[in-house]
Amino acid sequence: MSEIKKIKEEYLLKLDQVLDQNKLNEIKTELFGKNGIISNKFKQLGLIGEDKRKEFASELNFLKSELQELISKKNENIENQEINKKLKDDNIDVTLPGRTYFVGKIHPVSQVIDEVTSIFSEIGFSVEEGPDVESEYYNFSALNTPEDHPARDMHDTFYLEHSKDLLLRTHTSPVQIRTMLKGKPPFKIIAPGRTYRHDSDQTHSPMFHQLEGLHIDKNINMGHLKGCLYYFVKKFFEVDKVKIRFRPSHFPFTEPSAEVDIGYKIQDGKIKIGEGDKWLEILGCGMVHPNVLKNAKVNPNQYQGYAFGVGIDRLAMLKYGINDLRAFFESDIRWLEFYGFDPLDVPTNYRGLSR
Repeated sequence: MSEIKKIKEEYLLKLDQVLDQNKLNEIKTELFGKNGIISNKFKQLGLIGEDKRKEFASELNFLKSELQELISKKNENIENQEINKKLKDDNIDVTLPGRTYFVGKIHPVSQVIDEVTSIFSEIGFSVEEGPDVESEYYNFSALNTPEDHPARDMHDTFYLEHSKDLLLRTHTSPVQIRTMLKGKPPFKIIAPGRTYRHDSDQTHSPMFHQLEGLHIDKNINMGHLKGCLYYFVKKFFEVDKVKIRFRPSHFPFTEPSAEVDIGYKIQDGKIKIGEGDKWLEILGCGMVHPNVLKNAKVNPNQYQGYAFGVGIDRLAMLKYGINDLRAFFESDIRWLEFYGFDPLDVPTNYRGLSR
């Protein structure tokens, strides 16, 4: 019996026996918490052979949706049972005013991370994580950024007090170094997470979210990079045809490097992605610099690959029509009520959630 089927049978049996809300919440955490069974399986995709990885990812996504739907139905049944019991057992004073309650919503950032993770898992990427507090070596030096390079000043880095070496990471790129140092190629990972830079306005925040992608193997080239990003953009924005252009750029950790723009137009006061004559920058990318591979103990004569970085908050703003980044972090329940996502009442496939 396959691993996926074992998990399915085990939790179908558990859910069939659930009688109260507390037990249902425990099962939900076991499956979908940060270190839950399903969450960890997505992180382990990189350990599976390429010939079986896509099939395993598809089965895992299907199981995830099936279990979430079953939990939703079970949750509804338990709530109905509790209401019926109260109606039967309690004496109700119909003159009392109604009680106000709020249903929790999934934050757009959490939603986009889930969408992006599902998309890349379908093409063999696994998820890696790293610490928010980094050393200067992992954040800059190992990524081919010299001591006097202006990029260190450009980032407006938050250094920890009384330390010249520890800082709040300015990107999730250090995760690629940590991943390569602890394993052997090939590598095919994404690294979503929080990042920090001293900047604040309508489109910038001191703390924001970024996703790093890395694919290292033999005979990897720019064609693979372009194919990967075309696939991602079409799936994420849910468009069959999309205009993308690659503009030459420079990053210390990639060579050659490029900025990626996506075509768009304004229609009825809204941005329509994939069409039109206007261009919008969405991410940076390039072929991993040989010095970065050397620093990560990977032989650049045998292996090469690509990397890309994209702002998760920016993706959420574009897809869901949010015009001010600062609102993401203001904890305004009215904002979350409007832009948030119902956790159990909508499908959670890689095409995103409808609102």
